[in-house]
Amino acid sequence: MFRGLVRWRAVSWLLMGGLLCPIATIFYQALFANGEGLGHLWRSGLPTYIVNSIGLMGGTVVLSLLFGLPAAWLMTMYRFPGQRLLRWMLCLPLAVPPYLVAYIYTDLLDYAGPLQRWLRHLFGWGNAGDYGFPSIRSLGGACLVLALVLYPYIYLLVRRALLEQSANLRYSARLLHHSPNRVFWRISFPLARPAIAVGAALVAMESLGDFGTVSYFAQSTLTTAIYDAWLGYGDLSAAARMSALMLLLIFFIVLMAYYSRRRQRIYQKSMGQEREDSPPLSGLMKWLAQGYCWGLIVLAMGIPCLMLIIWSWRYVAHSWSMAFFHSSLNSLMVSSLAAGVTLLVALVLVFSSRLGADKSSPVLLRLAGLGYVVPGTILAIGLLIPLAAFNHGINRLVSWVNLPSSGLLLSGMLFALVIAYCLRFSAVMIGRVESSMSRIPPSLDGVGRTLGSSPSQLLKRVHLPLLRRGIVIGTLLVFIESMKELNASLLLRPFNFETLATYVFTFTSDEQLEQAALPAMMLVLVGLLPVIWLNAVLENKR
Repeated sequence: MFRGLVRWRAVSWLLMGGLLCPIATIFYQALFANGEGLGHLWRSGLPTYIVNSIGLMGGTVVLSLLFGLPAAWLMTMYRFPGQRLLRWMLCLPLAVPPYLVAYIYTDLLDYAGPLQRWLRHLFGWGNAGDYGFPSIRSLGGACLVLALVLYPYIYLLVRRALLEQSANLRYSARLLHHSPNRVFWRISFPLARPAIAVGAALVAMESLGDFGTVSYFAQSTLTTAIYDAWLGYGDLSAAARMSALMLLLIFFIVLMAYYSRRRQRIYQKSMGQEREDSPPLSGLMKWLAQGYCWGLIVLAMGIPCLMLIIWSWRYVAHSWSMAFFHSSLNSLMVSSLAAGVTLLVALVLVFSSRLGADKSSPVLLRLAGLGYVVPGTILAIGLLIPLAAFNHGINRLVSWVNLPSSGLLLSGMLFALVIAYCLRFSAVMIGRVESSMSRIPPSLDGVGRTLGSSPSQLLKRVHLPLLRRGIVIGTLLVFIESMKELNASLLLRPFNFETLATYVFTFTSDEQLEQAALPAMMLVLVGLLPVIWLNAVLENKR
């Protein structure tokens, strides 16, 4: 039994090292590799990339707070018609890829779009110089588009925090004749501040790692600079150095979010969970609340989906093509492989942690899932560096023995893409398997050991049947997230290989999304499944 435990722990440490290898590789390459240093990058426009990235994060977070906080407050503290439906609908924009929203609103709001044409016809304006209309293709436009898609992070977390707050505090404040506004700012908002910080951190990391929207709007950020450094100039060292800067910024955001979450747990332990009956809204306030919530849904989800449906109908003959069929099959194949590999990794890590439970086990599992907060762009660069070194080593070896070159043996194959998906979404699978494993009584492990079962037999005969539901959910989530992943796919896909996400993005970049509206609609529908599941989980925890 002891020997089996040692083997499981050794394999888990090996897998954990593999999961953390890309991050360690980036820092090593940034510090010790040859190539242009930070001084050259600074003179070549790095300050602009940093300022734009921080501006993008800040603007997206502020707008997401403006969208998500009022929605969470209205849906939690008041009652009005349609609230049950709105509670679900407000989460759905997370399913829409931001670059699709960017293209659609550019088509509607640009100089040649229907809105500006109507304004010129209505007021008799001749050209853009006659009126001042803000350009959607700007950093502010990118912030707005990303906020429309990402505000549900704020909404979901803040709403849950408000639901968990004790009603006794608000009762006491009202007995002291405090107004509803004062109750919000003095009681509810401070208690929800840790959840707000966590939601803002998620929005900040998602916006920092976005490539599709900022690339379409031609905005220079650290993410686009990494793509330019590698794909445009072939400078892997420069890409690694900028990736290291992004990682430092992301780690800082994660630490701040963890600190806020830790404080929230301390607050909630000392408070009751009594709930009060929400007062109904009437008159003008009822209509304003409904208008605000439905307006968010229409802007973030309704208009983009309506345009995709219209284009899908108009260009159905263009959408149904062999290229669409092949990209769909490619996505199904790669996502299935990634889900299977991720499941095996999660089972080994979680089960070995259970076998040799100690204080370090939870920390190690959290480290193994660190890839989820790292943008796909950075993970791709972290994978390219060791894979490129491996390819060069193999090519030198075969040339030494007078054999033909093997070319891009690993980095030019599906292997790199599958591993990138596994690194990116291992935290999702680990979380589901760990949650299901924690519900299995430890006494079952003791019974199995008493009967002489090895760790492998214990996992196969006892744990796997009980983990079935968590495994199915985790596999489905990893499969769906892999199908939607764009950043890593653009950098690591083999030559002449398209996934569904890269296929749609290619048409978007070429200003021809109408001809790929049906594949884009498929991406949105696939993305709805994890969003609906997430909302259901939060509803069940009420």
